[in-house]
Amino acid sequence: MEKRDFNSYGSRRGNHEVMIRGTFANIRLRNQIAPGTEGGYTRDFTQADGPVSFIYDAAQNYQAAGVPLVILAGKEYGSGSSRDWAAKGTALLGVKAVVAESYERIHRSNLIGMGVLPLQFPEGASADSLGLTGEETFSVTGVTALNEGGIPQTVRVQAGDVSFDAKVRIDTPGEADYYRNGGILQYVLRSLIAK
Repeated sequence: MEKRDFNSYGSRRGNHEVMIRGTFANIRLRNQIAPGTEGGYTRDFTQADGPVSFIYDAAQNYQAAGVPLVILAGKEYGSGSSRDWAAKGTALLGVKAVVAESYERIHRSNLIGMGVLPLQFPEGASADSLGLTGEETFSVTGVTALNEGGIPQTVRVQAGDVSFDAKVRIDTPGEADYYRNGGILQYVLRSLIAK
Protein backbone atom coordinates (compact mmCIF):
# COMPACT_ATOMS: atom_id res chain seq x y z
CA MET A 1 0.00 0.00 0.00
CA GLU A 2 1.27 3.48 -0.78
CA LYS A 3 1.29 6.37 1.71
CA ARG A 4 -1.49 8.18 -0.16
CA ASP A 5 -3.80 5.18 0.36
CA PHE A 6 -3.72 5.54 4.13
CA ASN A 7 -5.99 8.58 4.12
CA SER A 8 -8.98 6.24 4.18
CA TYR A 9 -7.83 3.43 6.46
CA GLY A 10 -10.04 4.79 9.23
CA SER A 11 -13.17 4.06 7.25
CA ARG A 12 -16.25 2.27 8.57
CA ARG A 13 -14.94 -1.07 7.28
CA GLY A 14 -12.34 -1.41 10.07
CA ASN A 15 -12.72 -2.63 13.62
CA HIS A 16 -12.43 -0.25 16.55
CA GLU A 17 -8.65 -0.75 16.87
CA VAL A 18 -8.20 0.32 13.25
CA MET A 19 -10.62 3.20 13.76
CA ILE A 20 -8.76 4.52 16.82
CA ARG A 21 -5.47 4.38 14.94
CA GLY A 22 -7.16 6.22 12.07
CA THR A 23 -8.17 9.14 14.29
CA PHE A 24 -6.00 12.16 13.38
CA ALA A 25 -4.25 10.09 10.70
CA ASN A 26 -5.27 12.19 7.72
CA ILE A 27 -2.17 12.64 5.57
CA ARG A 28 -2.92 16.38 5.25
CA LEU A 29 -2.86 16.95 9.03
CA ARG A 30 -0.14 19.32 10.19
CA ASN A 31 0.31 19.20 13.93
CA GLN A 32 2.15 22.36 14.98
CA ILE A 33 3.67 20.62 18.00
CA ALA A 34 5.53 18.34 15.57
CA PRO A 35 6.78 20.78 12.91
CA GLY A 36 7.91 19.39 9.60
CA THR A 37 5.55 16.41 9.76
CA GLU A 38 2.34 15.61 7.94
CA GLY A 39 -0.16 12.98 9.00
CA GLY A 40 -0.78 11.38 12.37
CA TYR A 41 2.27 12.61 14.26
CA THR A 42 2.76 14.43 17.54
CA ARG A 43 5.40 14.65 20.24
CA ASP A 44 5.36 12.23 23.16
CA PHE A 45 6.29 14.09 26.33
CA THR A 46 6.05 10.92 28.40
CA GLN A 47 9.46 10.13 26.85
CA ALA A 48 12.73 11.98 27.39
CA ASP A 49 13.07 15.00 25.06
CA GLY A 50 9.50 14.53 23.70
CA PRO A 51 10.33 12.67 20.48
CA VAL A 52 8.02 12.75 17.45
CA SER A 53 5.71 9.75 17.58
CA PHE A 54 2.51 8.44 16.04
CA ILE A 55 -0.49 10.07 17.74
CA TYR A 56 -1.91 6.67 18.67
CA ASP A 57 1.32 5.51 20.33
CA ALA A 58 1.75 8.76 22.24
CA ALA A 59 -1.90 8.65 23.37
CA GLN A 60 -1.41 5.11 24.69
CA ASN A 61 1.61 6.30 26.70
CA TYR A 62 -0.33 9.26 28.12
CA GLN A 63 -3.22 6.98 29.11
CA ALA A 64 -0.79 4.56 30.83
CA ALA A 65 0.64 7.54 32.73
CA GLY A 66 -2.88 8.74 33.68
CA VAL A 67 -2.53 12.01 31.75
CA PRO A 68 -5.74 13.31 30.10
CA LEU A 69 -5.25 15.22 26.85
CA VAL A 70 -6.36 18.61 25.51
CA ILE A 71 -6.41 19.57 21.83
CA LEU A 72 -5.66 23.14 20.74
CA ALA A 73 -7.26 23.92 17.40
CA GLY A 74 -7.96 26.67 14.92
CA LYS A 75 -11.10 27.68 13.06
CA GLU A 76 -13.89 25.27 12.08
CA TYR A 77 -12.35 22.43 14.09
CA GLY A 78 -13.82 19.13 12.94
CA SER A 79 -14.60 20.18 9.37
CA GLY A 80 -14.72 17.03 7.29
CA SER A 81 -15.01 14.95 10.48
CA SER A 82 -18.74 14.97 11.12
CA ARG A 83 -19.06 11.19 11.43
CA ASP A 84 -19.40 10.05 15.00
CA TRP A 85 -16.15 8.06 14.81
CA ALA A 86 -14.09 11.22 14.57
CA ALA A 87 -15.32 12.20 18.04
CA LYS A 88 -15.35 8.63 19.34
CA GLY A 89 -11.72 8.10 18.34
CA THR A 90 -10.82 11.40 19.96
CA ALA A 91 -12.39 10.26 23.25
CA LEU A 92 -10.81 6.81 23.08
CA LEU A 93 -7.39 8.41 22.62
CA GLY A 94 -7.87 10.06 26.03
CA VAL A 95 -8.83 13.58 24.94
CA LYS A 96 -11.00 15.27 27.59
CA ALA A 97 -11.31 18.76 26.06
CA VAL A 98 -10.81 20.63 22.80
CA VAL A 99 -10.09 24.37 22.81
CA ALA A 100 -10.73 25.77 19.32
CA GLU A 101 -11.31 29.12 17.65
CA SER A 102 -14.59 27.74 16.22
CA TYR A 103 -16.26 24.38 15.48
CA GLU A 104 -17.91 22.53 12.66
CA ARG A 105 -21.49 22.17 13.96
CA ILE A 106 -21.97 18.39 13.81
CA HIS A 107 -18.49 17.54 15.09
CA ARG A 108 -18.97 19.83 18.12
CA SER A 109 -22.19 18.01 18.96
CA ASN A 110 -20.54 14.62 18.46
CA LEU A 111 -17.71 15.58 20.83
CA ILE A 112 -20.28 16.22 23.56
CA GLY A 113 -21.98 12.92 22.74
CA MET A 114 -18.66 11.19 23.41
CA GLY A 115 -17.96 13.08 26.64
CA VAL A 116 -15.35 15.49 25.26
CA LEU A 117 -15.72 19.11 26.40
CA PRO A 118 -15.75 21.63 23.50
CA LEU A 119 -14.34 24.99 24.58
CA GLN A 120 -13.77 28.07 22.46
CA PHE A 121 -11.00 30.63 22.74
CA PRO A 122 -12.12 34.17 23.64
CA GLU A 123 -13.24 36.22 20.63
CA GLY A 124 -10.22 37.14 18.53
CA ALA A 125 -7.85 34.91 20.50
CA SER A 126 -6.06 31.75 19.38
CA ALA A 127 -3.38 29.41 20.65
CA ASP A 128 -0.84 31.53 18.76
CA SER A 129 -2.05 34.88 20.08
CA LEU A 130 -1.99 33.53 23.65
CA GLY A 131 1.49 32.10 23.14
CA LEU A 132 0.41 28.50 23.67
CA THR A 133 2.61 25.75 22.23
CA GLY A 134 0.74 22.65 23.38
CA GLU A 135 3.53 21.73 25.77
CA GLU A 136 1.73 23.33 28.72
CA THR A 137 -0.05 21.53 31.53
CA PHE A 138 -3.75 22.46 31.39
CA SER A 139 -6.39 22.75 34.07
CA VAL A 140 -10.01 23.77 33.59
CA THR A 141 -12.12 25.12 36.45
CA GLY A 142 -15.81 25.93 36.53
CA VAL A 143 -17.05 22.87 34.65
CA THR A 144 -18.64 21.45 37.80
CA ALA A 145 -21.33 24.13 37.49
CA LEU A 146 -22.85 21.74 34.95
CA ASN A 147 -23.59 19.36 37.83
CA GLU A 148 -25.86 21.99 39.37
CA GLY A 149 -28.16 21.91 36.35
CA GLY A 150 -26.93 24.98 34.52
CA ILE A 151 -24.55 25.58 31.65
CA PRO A 152 -21.71 27.96 32.52
CA GLN A 153 -21.02 30.49 29.79
CA THR A 154 -17.28 30.27 30.39
CA VAL A 155 -14.74 28.24 32.32
CA ARG A 156 -11.27 29.24 33.44
CA VAL A 157 -8.42 27.58 31.56
CA GLN A 158 -4.94 27.63 33.04
CA ALA A 159 -2.27 26.59 30.53
CA GLY A 160 1.17 26.87 32.06
CA ASP A 161 1.56 30.58 32.91
CA VAL A 162 -1.33 31.63 30.65
CA SER A 163 -4.92 31.81 31.83
CA PHE A 164 -8.07 32.78 29.95
CA ASP A 165 -11.84 32.36 30.02
CA ALA A 166 -12.97 29.87 27.40
CA LYS A 167 -16.53 29.81 26.10
CA VAL A 168 -18.32 26.55 26.89
CA ARG A 169 -19.79 25.23 23.61
CA ILE A 170 -22.47 23.10 25.20
CA ASP A 171 -25.33 24.91 23.53
CA THR A 172 -28.50 23.15 24.73
CA PRO A 173 -29.86 21.58 27.93
CA GLY A 174 -29.91 18.19 26.16
CA GLU A 175 -26.21 18.47 25.34
CA ALA A 176 -25.55 19.40 28.96
CA ASP A 177 -27.34 16.21 30.06
CA TYR A 178 -25.20 14.15 27.70
CA TYR A 179 -21.97 15.75 28.94
CA ARG A 180 -22.96 15.46 32.63
CA ASN A 181 -23.34 11.72 32.13
CA GLY A 182 -20.06 11.25 30.25
CA GLY A 183 -21.66 11.03 26.81
CA ILE A 184 -24.86 10.02 25.06
CA LEU A 185 -24.43 6.27 25.58
CA GLN A 186 -23.99 6.66 29.34
CA TYR A 187 -26.97 9.05 29.41
CA VAL A 188 -29.22 6.50 27.67
CA LEU A 189 -28.02 3.62 29.87
CA ARG A 190 -28.61 5.61 33.07
CA SER A 191 -32.06 6.61 31.79
CA LEU A 192 -32.94 2.95 31.16
CA ILE A 193 -31.63 1.81 34.54
CA ALA A 194 -33.59 4.54 36.33
CA LYS A 195 -36.88 3.23 34.92
